[in-house]
Formats: sequence, C-alpha cells, structure tokens
Amino acid sequence: MYQPPFDVPRLSFEESLSTLHGALRFGIQPLLETVVDLLAELGGPDARFRSLQIAGTNGKTSTARYTAAILRGEGLKVALYTSPELVSYTERMEIDGAPVSEEAFAHGIAAAVEAARRVNARRRAAGERPYDVTEFDTLTAAACVIFAEAGVDVVVLECGMGGRWDATSAVGSVESVAVTGVGLDHMRILGDTLEAIAGEKAAIIRRGRGCVLGVGTATPASVEDVFLSRCASEGVEPVLLRPARPDDAAGEMHEGMPRAHEGLPHASYVITKHPRRLGFPLELSVTTPRGRYEELSCLKPSYQAANVACAVTLCERFLDRALDADRLYQSVVACPTPGRFSLLRPEPPVLVDACHNPQSVRAFLASLDELETTASVRPALLCAVLADKDVDGIVALLAPAFPRVYCTQTRSARALAAPELARRFEGASASVAGVFASVDDALARMGREAFVACGSITLAGELFARRNEFC
Repeated sequence: MYQPPFDVPRLSFEESLSTLHGALRFGIQPLLETVVDLLAELGGPDARFRSLQIAGTNGKTSTARYTAAILRGEGLKVALYTSPELVSYTERMEIDGAPVSEEAFAHGIAAAVEAARRVNARRRAAGERPYDVTEFDTLTAAACVIFAEAGVDVVVLECGMGGRWDATSAVGSVESVAVTGVGLDHMRILGDTLEAIAGEKAAIIRRGRGCVLGVGTATPASVEDVFLSRCASEGVEPVLLRPARPDDAAGEMHEGMPRAHEGLPHASYVITKHPRRLGFPLELSVTTPRGRYEELSCLKPSYQAANVACAVTLCERFLDRALDADRLYQSVVACPTPGRFSLLRPEPPVLVDACHNPQSVRAFLASLDELETTASVRPALLCAVLADKDVDGIVALLAPAFPRVYCTQTRSARALAAPELARRFEGASASVAGVFASVDDALARMGREAFVACGSITLAGELFARRNEFC
C-alpha cells in the first residue's frame, strides 16, 4: 500500500483551501519538471496506477466522466480528476463516482505542499531557483497521492489547459490519450490560432500511447494536420472519430468536410434519436475498430453524442478489447454530467449549461434548437461571462437566440461587470430586461420565472450551489 515517504503535516479542509488560494494561478514560466519533481519527492504515487489523459477545448470534462463511468462498469476501481469544480474543490477528485472526502482532500494537499517545501529547500541549498508551484501543480500532485493511497486501478486525467505544459502531463503512467477538439480559448497562454492551440494539445500524444482524435480535431485540415504530424513523429496510430452524418457533430466541428484517411483506423457514431423535449433521451450507436454498440442512451442533449463516442473508443483502446455491451449501456445511461444542459427545475423550467466560449455556445444552441427553434417563445436568458473570454463572440451568438436577457456577474475575480455585459448585449440588439450585481440578486428579482442560464462555468456553479432551492 502506498504512503508518502515522509510525515505529512495535518491540515484541516479550510486550511487546505487557504493554502491553495494563496498559491500562484500560473507560474512565471511553464515547467513540467515542477510536478515531476513533486511526484518523485512523494515516492512516485503515479506509478501505482494506470492512467488515461484527455485534452480538448470543449467536451473534455464530459468525455472524462463517461470514460471513468465506462471503465468502472468494466469492473475497475476508477479515479477521476477534472477541473474546474462547480461548487466544492473536492469535486475535482472522484473515486468510483463519488468526490473524495474533505479529510482526504486536505491530506493530499498537505502532502503536496510538504513535498514542494522539501524540493525547493534542496534547490535553494544548491543555489538553484525554487520552483513556482501553482495551484494546479499542487492539486495534481495531491490527487495522485489520494488516488494511490486509495489503491485505484486506473485514473482518468482531464487536462486543465492545453496539454504540453499541463500538470497532468507530468503523470508518468499515462497509457492512452484523447483530444476532443480545438477551439479559440485561453489564447493568451495557448496561442491565438487554432493551429497553435492544436500544437499544445497534440503534445500529449507520445510514443507508446494509444490515441483517439475526436470529432473536433477533423477540421479545418490545417488543424488535423497538426495532430496527424504529431502522431507520425511519435510513431502513434490514432483512431479517428468522425460522425457518420455531419449534422450529428452538433457544433463540435469547424467548417469543412473531414478527409477520409483510408489507411488509419476509424470510429464513428450516429444519433438514432434526438431528444425533442427536456428530459427525453438521446440515443446513438457507436462503431469502433472492434465492434458496434447499438442503442446507447442517455438523458442528455445531442452535443453529448460526440463525447460518449469518444469515451467508448478511448476505453476500448485502453483495454485493448471490445466492451461488454450491456454494462456499457448501463454506464452511459447512469453517468452524470453536472452543469451540462442540466435541468434544475422542470416547471417553470430552469436549464443550466456551462458553455463559456463561442464553440461551446454553438453546440449548446444546436441542442436547444432541437427543443424549440423559435427564439421568441423561449424562456429568458440569464447570462454571466468572464472578462478574459471572447465576450463579443459569446454575445453575438446568444443575443438573437432569446427573447430577453438578464445580465449578472459571478463572484469570480475574473467576472465581467454586469453593466458592461448588458452594454454588449444591447450592442447586439438584444432586449436586456435586467442587470444584477450578483446571481443572488438576479434570482431574487426573477422569482419563479423560467430561464436558461449559460455563459460561464462559474455561473453554472453558483446556480448548482443553490439547486435545492429550485425543487
């Protein structure tokens, strides 16, 4: 049984959160060596389990959740590492479908912080510059400790951002990877073109690893070329996931037709039943290099089809065998994806989605169109956006899609002020019905009105924190 090779100081959950909040959000320069050295100091907890890594601008959290659920259905003890959380930091680390306890979380953070202290003390003694240990570095090392101590079989790792310098890329036990797709997000860090961002995400493709390239990597051709070039240089044969019908991509693909690539293995999916009302099932079939899985079902919007198919293909590649069809059906239908097209109240309806960039907004609206195509009869929109996102791109898509808009802002330090968001919506010819300084104020004023909420993950999180009030 694994345990850290040194005494771990005791921290309360509140103390662990204070420690995290005091850490850097980003280091002065990107370094994988920081987490590599932390894990080595911790005695290599990442060597105690197998792992998969998932990158992508959109869809990677849902794909990671489906992957973990499918592997759990195959009889493995599975841990899941995702970000960001909706409500509590403990949501970032799950074991067999449940968030870790506050005690386990605090212990993991304490171990990671002590490892960082020891590593940097040696670096200072050797005359070397100490590492800038970021919040995500600490969380990733802590997760490895918690998962190793729990004796999990496999860990599903969601990249926080990019891939090349992401802390999850320091985990040495990754056997298979997937990239869901590429969009323009985090451009200040990852680059300002699709091709540059693709290069950062393609870096998780390494020699000896299985690889699945999701539907969002297929177009434009210049983006796909980045991934295929990386695969060729690393000697990796990817499985190319493509929709059997372009319309089933639900906004996940950029303009252009996917190329055939006859010499590479393919997987595909087809939506056999679209959900026409909230709470109605999505049904799809997935065809992989090892078989065909019919009548998979989930109470999700159509944009989740690509994520389900990516997870199925990745699990099959990781296990190197076909999946059990009955267990797969149960795993998919039961898998939660909180904050993704989530119905918090059926009547009057409150629908929440964490879409937060133009590409994910397009996918969200494509699924909304399946329920109601006429904007004038839809509920109102409650919107909050982070200032460092493509605000105008998000607003341009949302403004014509709803009869009226309520603008608010979340508690995030990165939140765009509600009056400025309202100004952007008015500039896009939207009918702004209210401007609120907080989500609490917005909910108090809106009362029992039906609404759709989207625009940021933090908005979804603040609404989820109050989900019991919508019952």
